[in-house]
Amino acid sequence: MKIDYALLTDLYQLTMAQGYWETGQGDTQACFHMYFRDYPFKGGYAIACGMAQLADLVDEFSFSDEDVAYLGSLDAPGGGKLFKPEFLDYLRTFELRVDIDAVLEGTVVFPHEPLVRVTGPIMDCQLIETALLNCVNFETLIATKAARVCLAAQAPVAEFGLRRAQGAGGGLWASRAAVVGGCASTSNVLAGKLFDIPVSGTHAHSWVMSFPDELTAFRAYAEAFPKNCVLLVDTYDVEQGIKNAITVGLEMRERGERLSGIRIDSGDLSWLARMARAMLDEAGLTDCGIVLSNDLDEFTIQSIRDEGAQVTSWGVGTKLACAYDQPTLGGVYKLSATRASGESEWTDRLKISESAAKLTTPGVLDVRRYFYCGSGRLAGDMVFDVNAPGDKLREVIVDPSDDLRQKNLSGLCSETLLKPLARDGRTVLDASERDAWAARERAQAGLATLDESQKRMLNAHTYPVGLEYGLFERRRDLVVKLRGIA
Repeated sequence: MKIDYALLTDLYQLTMAQGYWETGQGDTQACFHMYFRDYPFKGGYAIACGMAQLADLVDEFSFSDEDVAYLGSLDAPGGGKLFKPEFLDYLRTFELRVDIDAVLEGTVVFPHEPLVRVTGPIMDCQLIETALLNCVNFETLIATKAARVCLAAQAPVAEFGLRRAQGAGGGLWASRAAVVGGCASTSNVLAGKLFDIPVSGTHAHSWVMSFPDELTAFRAYAEAFPKNCVLLVDTYDVEQGIKNAITVGLEMRERGERLSGIRIDSGDLSWLARMARAMLDEAGLTDCGIVLSNDLDEFTIQSIRDEGAQVTSWGVGTKLACAYDQPTLGGVYKLSATRASGESEWTDRLKISESAAKLTTPGVLDVRRYFYCGSGRLAGDMVFDVNAPGDKLREVIVDPSDDLRQKNLSGLCSETLLKPLARDGRTVLDASERDAWAARERAQAGLATLDESQKRMLNAHTYPVGLEYGLFERRRDLVVKLRGIA
């Protein structure tokens, strides 16, 4: 899907870009990190997503003649034009020069650790900030919601949310992110085409209502789709609908066909599903599945399963595609280091806030994930500076929000999480690293390494993430220096 990523930004990114260009700071090297501060949905993990769209952003980033003309038309509040003609001429031939490293899509991630690191000229880093946050924030949120729903469902989940998603673009990327998070399919046909993900669907109530009676409608649908026949049974009366579906199912069996399932989209879904299962089994249609939909989320699904309903698959729409009940991930993009063009040494940059939670971390950062070598279970994540000498790193992590919480990770197996996504403004991801289904498999494998207490819906156990001990001390010393504390 073609998006004008150069203008998919906040105006201040462009005004700062002109300022950097005019003051000669445009080539100052900078390092920014994107991360989030709090667990989404009050859970115990998140599923990283949006990196494939970030790669699209890099591939397609340029200022067209129409873009430049639009920017040239903008007026400054104090009079005259906002942007100078010379700067606009510069934008006409602008090409990104950034290096980007990011976790692979589908990676299980946690607060206070970088999901994306961007290094390069400070102007370039600023120009992609807003669009980067837009895609990674939104898609990580949806993928996480999908993972929660699928863990609760313990059966295939179809994403049905397009009609209530946040616009066409939001609907498309939500469908893809839902699959990354664990959904088996989407009803969104365009998403299926663009992202090569499975599509699924049957019929609506209007199909039944358009025929003289429900049984006639079911028979017509079975004749039209004998190999994909799931009948929606709650248009008029669920019990009678199930009886009509049984009639059609038995007729299909006589023709050597099979009724794949029935779908219930209203009422007490738990009670109706159990009634349906009993009726279908009594009729000998033990291989006919039951699909439930209607404003479902992970909590409703868990409740239905706890009451003993045997559900073959689930259709989840609004509360998945719209990330109910958390509208945003809240990810941020912060400057952490700079260096003059041509120099090798980085200078730490730190934002100090009145809120301790908003204190940033200096350096060029990466994440080292530790796990128990035998079981593969995760033990903790260490945020460290890639330029720190290896023999100086201490495998003790300090919680950035509470320095009394520390954990020794020495002796465990480990891997680093940030992988190359772009070099000098050109993407380096291979096809498998852009593939939604491969990301889905990565998410499933990652979730399996978490303790069950970290995956529970309520009061999830907190996973250990912290700063490498030397980095923690460096940050503390820099705060003391910047605040002039004796």
